[in-house]
Amino acid sequence: MLMHAARSVLVVVDIQERLCPVMDDPRRVLFNAARLLKGASLMEVPVLCTEQYPKGLGPTMIDVRELLPEGAVVEKTSFGSMGEPAFREALTRTGRDQVVLLGTEAHVCVLQTALGLREAGIDVFMVADACGSRRPESERAGLERARDAGCAIVTTEMVLFEWVADKTDPRFREISALVK
Repeated sequence: MLMHAARSVLVVVDIQERLCPVMDDPRRVLFNAARLLKGASLMEVPVLCTEQYPKGLGPTMIDVRELLPEGAVVEKTSFGSMGEPAFREALTRTGRDQVVLLGTEAHVCVLQTALGLREAGIDVFMVADACGSRRPESERAGLERARDAGCAIVTTEMVLFEWVADKTDPRFREISALVK
C-alpha cells in the first residue's frame, strides 16, 4: 500500500506550546513535522492540524504553525480527532482516503486519532519519526498498537519519496532537498 499525494491528507496532532517541550525528543518531532509540511505544500497535499484544548495547552508550536495553510487548525477536546465534528467535516471536504499522521502524544491523541480513522475506513500512515510521547516506552506502545490495528508505520523520508514517486517529477529536487 503506497502513499499517494493525490489521495493523502497530512494530519498534525497537538504539537502545542505546553505539550511539545515535555516530549522525550521534541526537536525530532518539530524537525520532521516541518519537513512534512513543506513536502505537503510542494505536493499539494491538504493539511489539517488539531489543537487539544488550546486555552490550557497553548497554540501549535511556532515552528509548525508558521508552515500551516490558512484554515488548517481545528480545536478539539476529544482526544481522538474523529471525536470532533469539525475535524470529521474538514477531512470529508478533502475527498481524500489516506491520512499521513504525526504529532503528540503518540500513545494518546495520535493513537486515538489513528484508531478512529481506521474505524472510518481510512488508510492511516503513522509517521514514527514525527510522533512523540513523554516516555519512549509509551511512544513505542502507541506505534505498536497502531500497527496492530492496521496502520502503516512509516518515516518522514518514506512519505516524501512516495508522494513524489518518480525522479522525473518536476518537484523531485525540492523534495530531495528536504531529506538532505
